[in-house]
Amino acid sequence: MIAAVERNSELLDDFEIEVECLLEALFLRWGHDFRGYSRASLRRRVARYLADTGIQRMADLQHELIRDPQRCQHFVRGLTVNVTDMFRDPAFYSVLRTQVIPELRSHPFIKIWHAGCSTGEEAYSMSILLQEEGLAERAVIYATDINSRVLEHARTGIYHDKMLVTARENYQASGGKVQLDDYISTGYERFIMDPVLKRNIVFTTHDLVTDQVFGEMQLVICRNVLIYFRRELQSRVLTLFYESLDMGGFLGLGIKESLSALPNQNSFRIVDSAVRLFQRID
Repeated sequence: MIAAVERNSELLDDFEIEVECLLEALFLRWGHDFRGYSRASLRRRVARYLADTGIQRMADLQHELIRDPQRCQHFVRGLTVNVTDMFRDPAFYSVLRTQVIPELRSHPFIKIWHAGCSTGEEAYSMSILLQEEGLAERAVIYATDINSRVLEHARTGIYHDKMLVTARENYQASGGKVQLDDYISTGYERFIMDPVLKRNIVFTTHDLVTDQVFGEMQLVICRNVLIYFRRELQSRVLTLFYESLDMGGFLGLGIKESLSALPNQNSFRIVDSAVRLFQRID
């Protein structure tokens, strides 16, 4: 990696070179591997972190990251992107209801992996959908993220009520069968997910870059995460999803994402191109 940076140093400015060295140091010292992430996004986040913390020089930041595990965890949290909503992109959930749920009914036990779940709104959305389709009692959702702090937020199931108008609209547009308020309690400018929705969700840390396969899933959802990865890392992560899926299992990506980086694209069929839903056929 360092050799590659040296060979291309004439193409990079000083800050870009410092970012490359910082990423290499972070991996060598702590095993956090951001080297396959999109550089434009990473550079913006590193610059923002420097500004927010008042650290003047990249060399000082690197020094702290190598020696202080708490600083490292704080920095890693700053690099991850956490943008989500209840029933985000409602058409996706509508297609799940019509195209995926009928096939999931044939399984005695259903395993779903929600990779990059952030603060958990979409995992709870899936739990609501399973409740309404009568599948919750035989399903488990593994909701994972690299960021332990957002997972703690997800476990609470407590969200600011400024999100509630959008959440209600998304739920109805997704084909919701009752009212979203049937699944929440409100008060003190917050809304809280019904504890029953947590029964089939397992929140746990998982790093898509370095961790291993979740096996024999019937559905894998990873939406708006791949867009922050370089093509080589996209290929590796898509292969991870392929290997984690049962034959006939489904893969849901973000609307700006595709299977183009996957070496064996013919192993999937397109279920719905508009919402980026695929099914493993090989």
